[in-house]
Amino acid sequence: MASLLRTRNLIRPVLSQVRSLNLQEYQSKGLMGKYGVTIQPFLMASSGEEASEQAKVMLTEKGAEEIVLKAQILAGGRGKGTFSSGLKGGVKLSTNPSEIGDLTSQMIGYNLVTKQTKPEGSPVRNVMVAKALNIVKETYLAIVLDRGYGGPVIIASPDGGVDIEEVAERTPERVHKIPVDIFDGISEDAALDLARKLEFEGDAVTQAAGEIKKLYELFLGVDATQVEVNPFGLTDNNEVVCFDAKINFDDNSQFRQKEIFGMEDTSESDPRELEAAESDLNYIAMDGNIACLVNGAGLAMATMDIIQLHGGSPANFLDVGGKVQEEQVEKAFNILTRDPAVKAIFVNIFGGIVDCKVIASGIISACQKTSLELPLVVRLKGSNMDAARDLLASSGLKIQAIDQLNDAAEAVVKCVM
Repeated sequence: MASLLRTRNLIRPVLSQVRSLNLQEYQSKGLMGKYGVTIQPFLMASSGEEASEQAKVMLTEKGAEEIVLKAQILAGGRGKGTFSSGLKGGVKLSTNPSEIGDLTSQMIGYNLVTKQTKPEGSPVRNVMVAKALNIVKETYLAIVLDRGYGGPVIIASPDGGVDIEEVAERTPERVHKIPVDIFDGISEDAALDLARKLEFEGDAVTQAAGEIKKLYELFLGVDATQVEVNPFGLTDNNEVVCFDAKINFDDNSQFRQKEIFGMEDTSESDPRELEAAESDLNYIAMDGNIACLVNGAGLAMATMDIIQLHGGSPANFLDVGGKVQEEQVEKAFNILTRDPAVKAIFVNIFGGIVDCKVIASGIISACQKTSLELPLVVRLKGSNMDAARDLLASSGLKIQAIDQLNDAAEAVVKCVM
C-alpha cells in the first residue's frame, strides 16, 4: 500500500526516533472489526489441512461463493510475488477447499519474495482464508496526524485502488483534505459530505459516512498516527467495505495499548533492530561500510548524505536520541562493531539536549571494552563539548576528533578507501 509520508502534496514528512509497530494484515483487520468497521469475513490457517477446513466453513457457513487466499507477510506486492516452493502469487482465488489446501501447502513454511522483501523473501507462517467480494468502485481514505494542522486530517479521493501519490500528481483536485477538530470529532453532516465527495451514491452514501465515523473512532481508540484504507470500496451488493488497511501507531501510547503492541510480529525484523530497541536506540541496517552513530533523525539523514557526497557508503542509521546515557552508547558500539561489513565508525553528535561529555565517556568505555581496532572519527558539538574533547584527547585511544562536519566526513571516507 502506498505510504502517505512520501507524498509531498499531502503530508509533510516528520522524522523522529521511533520504531514502527508491525502488524500483519489479519491483525489490522481484527482491530477494525472490533470497532465495527465493515471488513471481509475471514479465518486464519497455519497448514494446508486447516486452510481447507476453513474454506469449507467460509463456503457453507459464512456465505462465501469464492475464497480469496492471502499469504501473511509484512511486505506488500504479495499478489505478484514468488514462493521458494515455486508457486507464483501470494493471493489466490478458488471455490474448491481442496485446492485452497494444496495452495496453502505451497505457501506455509516457504519464503515469499516480492518487490518489498529482502532478496531471500519473507517466511510465511499463516494464511488468511477470506470471503471473496466483487469490487465495483474503489476509493481512497486515510486519517492521519498532521503537524501542520495540529491534529487529525482526513485525506480522501474517489480514485482509489492505485497509489495515492500518482493521483495527487496527476489530478490534485481529486484529493480532498478535511481537518478534524480533535475535541468535536466528525459530525454526521461532515461524514455525509465526505462520502459524496468520494462519489458514493444512494444508500451507499449513508453507509460510507458510517464507516468513516467508525474509522475515526478506531483512529482515536488505538492511538493511531495513520489509518489508511485503500481501497475503501463498494461491492456488487452495494456494500461499503474496507478492503485493505495500514495502521501506524504512536509509540508513546505503548503503556496503554499493551494488547496491541503485544501483537507485534518481529519474525521479519533485523535482530539488531530489536536489540537496539531494547536499549531505546533506533537502528536501521544499510549495505555500506561506514557505521554512523548520531542523535536525531535529521542529523542522521544529513550525516549519511555527506558521507555519500564524499564517495562513501553508510552501513546503518543509528540514532541514540536525546536522552542517551553512557550505557546506551556502549550498547550502540557493541551493535555497530558486530557488523562484519563495517570498516570505520563515524560519531556525529550535536549536543543540545545531549551532553557531549556523556557521549565521550560512552565512546571511551566502549572502545576499551570491545578493544576497538576500527578507525573512529568523532565530531561533538554543543553542550559540554570542550570537556568531551579533553576526555577523548586524554584517553590514549586512536580517535580522530574533528570539529567541522565536512572535514570529519571526508576523514572517515578516507579511512575506508
